[in-house]
Amino acid sequence: MPSDERGARPSWHADPARRASLGWSDFFDKQLARLERSKRESMLPVRVAAEHRGRYEIWGHPKADRARLAGRLRKDSTREQLPAVGDWALAPRRVHGLATLAHVFERHSAFLRKAAGQVTEAQVVAANVDTVLLVCSLNRDYSARRIERYLTQLYESGARPVVVLSKADVAASSAIDVDATCAELAAQLDIEVVTTRTDDPASIEALRRFAGDGQTVALVGSSGVGKSTIINALVGEQLLATSEVREDDDRGRHTTRHRQLVALPERAGLLVDTPGMRELSLWDGAGLGEAFDDVLAVAARCHFRDCSHEGEPGCAVPDALASGELDAERYEHFCKLTEEAATQAARREQRGWSEGQRPGEAGARGGGAGWRELEKKD
Repeated sequence: MPSDERGARPSWHADPARRASLGWSDFFDKQLARLERSKRESMLPVRVAAEHRGRYEIWGHPKADRARLAGRLRKDSTREQLPAVGDWALAPRRVHGLATLAHVFERHSAFLRKAAGQVTEAQVVAANVDTVLLVCSLNRDYSARRIERYLTQLYESGARPVVVLSKADVAASSAIDVDATCAELAAQLDIEVVTTRTDDPASIEALRRFAGDGQTVALVGSSGVGKSTIINALVGEQLLATSEVREDDDRGRHTTRHRQLVALPERAGLLVDTPGMRELSLWDGAGLGEAFDDVLAVAARCHFRDCSHEGEPGCAVPDALASGELDAERYEHFCKLTEEAATQAARREQRGWSEGQRPGEAGARGGGAGWRELEKKD
């Protein structure tokens, strides 16, 4: 086991009676009950704790801590359907060395992003997460626009998002007013915003309230914002490697190389650490309506229901921008993200045709909603 994973595996992981502490719930029990009896009796539910080049670290099996995916599942699954950190799967009770994952349970939440490169595929960053802590440091690399982009994805995931502004002790050198920034974010985003300080361990300790026995919390954010530092503080040991940010622009280096599940002491919950993501491409934009509900609230006042907000008479958007009710940069970013989501939808539509699907099937999860679609959802 790599040194940066030492202590990550809970000592109680193999006790079936403690499955709930690993995040098992009635949601998965109901799925298990629907499976054929032979599968229920010959297999055990396990949770994916990490993935390494097609091999999985699993928790919950008394005789195995590593697994591979059954050939049939690997052949028939899209990238989005392949097991991800946080997923629940079935593995045989009787194993000889490496277990084989033969079934993956439906997820109650999934944080998706567009896979890197030109391929039009969704990548699952973390699955079956209850709360996502979006960590953004209050240094020169701070960006409200980046927070908006992340939240668009997080609202789509089904998990509860919370914004964590880290390194508040360096905000003064970055000319950032911490109180004003928190108040502005909380008002615009209608979301809980908390701060942490590197010189105040108690501020990080306060994040424990978002975890608890059987609860899974994921930390996401760019490189160098302090995710690994937060996890090390909550776990109580130097479990994950950390590194300094660059002095010239306060941008961080990647310290977490892969996603992994980490157990807090005394069954106090589970954490998912994720590699820093400076570029987060939207998948389908289904979370735009919640991330920008203030924009849609203004748009709902337009005279025409199908207003495109591009100069029509009775459009409420220009007046809201002029009066300051809508922040101009925030509105411009909303339009940019809406266009990006629509572009991704078109690419999925084209891919659906090439794969012999009916038009619309590829984008059925969200469709890259434009203005009118978002207003209908609202």
